[in-house]
Amino acid sequence: MLDSGTASILQKAVAAARAGDLRGAHKFASDGLTQGGDVTAINAFLGMLQARSGDSIGAIHHLREAHRVRPDDATIACNLISLLIDAGDLVGAFDVATQAIALADPSLRVARYRGFLAQSLERYDDAVTAYDHVVKHEPRDFESWNNLGNARTGAGDLNGSVAALRRAVALEPMAPPTRLNLAAALVAAGHVDEAESILRQAAQDFPADAQALHELSLLLKEQGRDEAAVQSLEQAVARDPTHAGYHLKLGVEYGAATRLAEAEQAFLKAISLDPLLVDAYLGLAIQYEHSNREEEFAPLITRAETNGVDLGTLGFLQALEHRRAGRFEDGLLSLSLVPATIEPERTAHIRATLLDRLGRTDEAFAAFKQTNVLHAGSATDPLRRAADMRDDIRSGLQSMTPAWVSGWTVAAPISERPDPVFLVGFPRSGTTLLDTILMGHPGAIVMEEQPPLNIVDHEIGGLEGIISLDEAAIIAARARYFEEVEKVHSHDRTGLLIDKSPLYLNKVPLIQRLFPNAKFILTLRHPCDVLLSCFMSNFRLNAAMSNFLRIEDAADFYDLTFQHWQQSRALFPMNVHTIVYEQLIENVEAEVRPLFEFLGLDWRDAVLDHQRTAKSRGLITTASYAQVTEPIYKRAAGRWERYRTHLEPVFPTLAPWVEKFGYTF
Repeated sequence: MLDSGTASILQKAVAAARAGDLRGAHKFASDGLTQGGDVTAINAFLGMLQARSGDSIGAIHHLREAHRVRPDDATIACNLISLLIDAGDLVGAFDVATQAIALADPSLRVARYRGFLAQSLERYDDAVTAYDHVVKHEPRDFESWNNLGNARTGAGDLNGSVAALRRAVALEPMAPPTRLNLAAALVAAGHVDEAESILRQAAQDFPADAQALHELSLLLKEQGRDEAAVQSLEQAVARDPTHAGYHLKLGVEYGAATRLAEAEQAFLKAISLDPLLVDAYLGLAIQYEHSNREEEFAPLITRAETNGVDLGTLGFLQALEHRRAGRFEDGLLSLSLVPATIEPERTAHIRATLLDRLGRTDEAFAAFKQTNVLHAGSATDPLRRAADMRDDIRSGLQSMTPAWVSGWTVAAPISERPDPVFLVGFPRSGTTLLDTILMGHPGAIVMEEQPPLNIVDHEIGGLEGIISLDEAAIIAARARYFEEVEKVHSHDRTGLLIDKSPLYLNKVPLIQRLFPNAKFILTLRHPCDVLLSCFMSNFRLNAAMSNFLRIEDAADFYDLTFQHWQQSRALFPMNVHTIVYEQLIENVEAEVRPLFEFLGLDWRDAVLDHQRTAKSRGLITTASYAQVTEPIYKRAAGRWERYRTHLEPVFPTLAPWVEKFGYTF
């Protein structure tokens, strides 16, 4: 109860404020502070008056004074909390919203504030306590049930989160964010199928809302259902065509699916909607690099500069352009502007390649190693996947005996199509240069690193399934192979299909079982150059390429792979033609003419113009995209000599192969 003096002061101040005389109201109240009476009430009034006048600093000062005297007054606390939140002082606001006052406030306003603040500050246990209190007294408050569910997720109570969010959805089924939160909680709790159903239903119930479709695309992507993920993302874009982020993600997915023109248009659309969306510029630059359109770097940089893109992004783009133009020192200078948050793996790799080209060998090796350490930290656990693959090869070697082959069922199926040619060789041994040369012949259809054979391998059960294949099963498996080939590379069946995948070195038993008349092209290169180049390459980290993150793993992988190849050659009557990389780059025609005779292809001088062929082939999916469009160069042959000291630890592993293939250390 206010004393009469304070009541009179506040009546005059309130009357002035209602009349629009905020200055007069402030004077009445300020004078009252010096006249005695209830200064706490006057400070509380001045706080709200200052807030109304836009003086948040003054408002907070007066409300703090009022709260200091009356810390249990919920109204004063709520007004102060609101102002502190607006000022960005979440910690200060949380200190005001104590648990004691939150539990004592019958209006539940302080508890709601405390829950929000605790969640924002990642104090999830405090948030759970606050929201539990709210829903206990207001069991139909669906928003607090929703917030409780999210807080429980943060606290690690996944089942409790799902339960709270189910309650929120039951109370208000037409609130889209609550549905999305429930789906996210179900995914975290391992109920992926139900999460997918909820997102699909939400997309149907809210036809103008694109977010459910976007979240669905992310869920499908995590499950490896890439095509369905793209379709969902396309639907999200159709619903919200002005969302730059959706176009950006669509560009990334199109690029991964080698839908190059669509990827470019998606990135460009993202930039037109948000000229400062740096990831769209980076996506375009990476696509240009991989699709032999490096001449587009300069116009892209100009556009980024015009739109005011930050210096770090510009530095990354300019480094690519400097490297293309051979300005290696300038490239390093540009990279110095790139922060660690921008494409850290690619940035480290570009720096390493520049240092290598400048002959700064030890620095370059350290930079390549840093790149690989960054890659090894991926959540996909690449080092473990690499080790598992090497273990699988070891296991296969133990199975591949003459007795195993003699146990195969006899089969001689009639061939409806010519057997493919398989272009194999350890990665970075010249397979991409050679397949580009072969692409220049109109009678050759080159399929580069596509999944048909792997799909068939999986369906028949790998090495263990080969032994049980009868004639009918072989015919069916061949048909499946060509069915998958048609999906990725429709072609004239009379043409010579060349299936290029370097590590089919490890698939010979399957190939021989399905295609006993298949020819093999084997590319060889000095094992030290091969391993060094693999270590230096910026591969996509599937299980195989993850073996190149550490030089010791790479050497072990090389050794196992060629053990597998040599054991296969001992078991099967393989028809193999070998191309030696060092001889290929020394005299292309002399090396490949015999190959064309081996393949039964007539000689065409045009095949020697590999640069023209490379420019017309579109996306190059291997790590060789930066080299095959250049004139054939010799700088990489023998490069390992510069890095000898870094490779010496793996010399004992490589020594048998160096000798067998006619090389020396």
